Amino acid sequence: MEQEKNTTALNEQVLQQEILESNEALTLDLSNLSLAEILQKFIQMVEADDKTDLLKYGESYKAAFYKVLNENKEQGESNEDSVSDEEVTFKEFYAQYKELKQKNSQEQEKAKEENYLLKLKVIEELKALLDSTEDLNTTIPAFRELQTRWKSIDMVPQSKVKELWDTYQHCVEKFYDYIKINNEFRDLDFKKNLEAKTLLCEKAEALEQEGNIVIAFKELQKLHQEWKELGPVAKEHRESIWDRFKSVTSVINKKHQSFFEKLKGEQKNNLEAKILICEQAEQIASVFPDESSEWNTLSKQMEDLQEKWKTIGFAAKKDNQKIYDRFREACDKFYNSKREYYANFKNVMQDNLKRKEQLCEQAEALINSEDWKKATDQLINLQKLWKEVGPVARKQSDIVWKRFRAACDYFFERKSAHFGKVDEGYGNNLKAKQDLIAEIKNYKLSDSKEDNTLAMREFQNRWNEIGFVPFADKEKVQQEFNAAMDAHFADIRSLDSEKKLNKFKKMVMEVKNSSKGSRGLKAEREKLMNKYRKIEQDIATFENNIGFFSKSKGADALISDVRRKVAIAKEELIHIEEKIQIIDKQFE
Repeated sequence: MEQEKNTTALNEQVLQQEILESNEALTLDLSNLSLAEILQKFIQMVEADDKTDLLKYGESYKAAFYKVLNENKEQGESNEDSVSDEEVTFKEFYAQYKELKQKNSQEQEKAKEENYLLKLKVIEELKALLDSTEDLNTTIPAFRELQTRWKSIDMVPQSKVKELWDTYQHCVEKFYDYIKINNEFRDLDFKKNLEAKTLLCEKAEALEQEGNIVIAFKELQKLHQEWKELGPVAKEHRESIWDRFKSVTSVINKKHQSFFEKLKGEQKNNLEAKILICEQAEQIASVFPDESSEWNTLSKQMEDLQEKWKTIGFAAKKDNQKIYDRFREACDKFYNSKREYYANFKNVMQDNLKRKEQLCEQAEALINSEDWKKATDQLINLQKLWKEVGPVARKQSDIVWKRFRAACDYFFERKSAHFGKVDEGYGNNLKAKQDLIAEIKNYKLSDSKEDNTLAMREFQNRWNEIGFVPFADKEKVQQEFNAAMDAHFADIRSLDSEKKLNKFKKMVMEVKNSSKGSRGLKAEREKLMNKYRKIEQDIATFENNIGFFSKSKGADALISDVRRKVAIAKEELIHIEEKIQIIDKQFE
């Protein structure tokens, strides 16, 4: 009996501690409620007469409220002022809840102390009963009344549970073992206690089938409390009945422990995943692009991280708020920078629009001029100034560009028509350009890249020296020249491309095997990506500038040269993509 008593008391301390821990893990599921619904339900609980639900779920409502509030802010779905009002209202009622919770905690501690004194009084009366000389007809009812009073008294301070229980159990056992009670009464009492403890064992064993281990564990604690309040059984049954109850307790305790160990593992993995997302978000937030398209790309990347964050569960309680604050800080830094960029960019684009409108007015003033040389020089200068002006708003960009282009085209078409009537040498120029095209097509590439490049440059110079051709043949002969030159340039670059790629592969392996390792490869990849974006911008500029070139002498050659630069740049993009793929393969 002494062994059973000591084991029960010790087991009780462990189980009560696990109850506290498991209660922290139990929260109320409010994920399907909106911000307004959470606030309304919380206010109803604060104002309700019965504060039981408020004290039990108050912290769950706080966590749910700020989770939805932060998500709304991230997604931009809430009006900032409205959200602020809801948050202020929530804080006011949360302060009432905290005050009530503190008061309730103080009242509970006071009640526990009072319960402790009441149980001490029961023990003192029980001791006095043991020393009583009254007959059994008086002693036994008094003993039963003391047992009933003991069971009716609620919780006492945790630090005094074991000592108090040991003393009470000692007095109870002394009553059974040393008071001269008749065997019939004792056997009957032992039998009733055995039946009650057997029923508790059966209930505990049924909990093994409970799917929710947290619920099973809590129910087991209630059974232990009932076990503790029952009296002893016959000596021949004491060890076996306790072993049975202890055995099922051990099984449920192990499941409970395994559940929380698994939960800790998941929380650790969640924390690691969120740290990685934070690092990626911080990297994005550290970039300050100069182009709107790059901001759009980074915004998409940040939105993807935010969506990924929502798919990851909670980290441990001590880490969860810290890691969220870190991610929130990175997001705020990025979006603040983006807002600042667009605030400044809007003013800049407005100034650019005014400057381009002024250039349109100046170009329109020249469209009917017959001072061909002077007007041509002025329009070419206006085109140069146009290229120096930055971008304007998208809805205005096409309008102002068409206006400027129309003025330039009108003048140069007049000029082309004028000089087409007076220049009898256009036909000779056409023949000279056709002969040069045939010569280019018959050119055989050598093994020397330098010789080939020099030959192509010479062809280009000779083409530029030839004057205008008839307007009807202008576009066709230019296309033939471009095709002949592009074919040779493609072959030249193809000869050199494989050598460069092999050299690059060797360099990648050297970096990978060096002390820089993956970090060095990532840095090289970032350089290539920056170069890729720069070439894309150059191509856009080249293609845009083609429309600016006049149709005066030398314009065809200039347009041809720019188109060749575009083709070379596009091939360079392909080579950069191949290099990036070589690096990416090292991470597979």
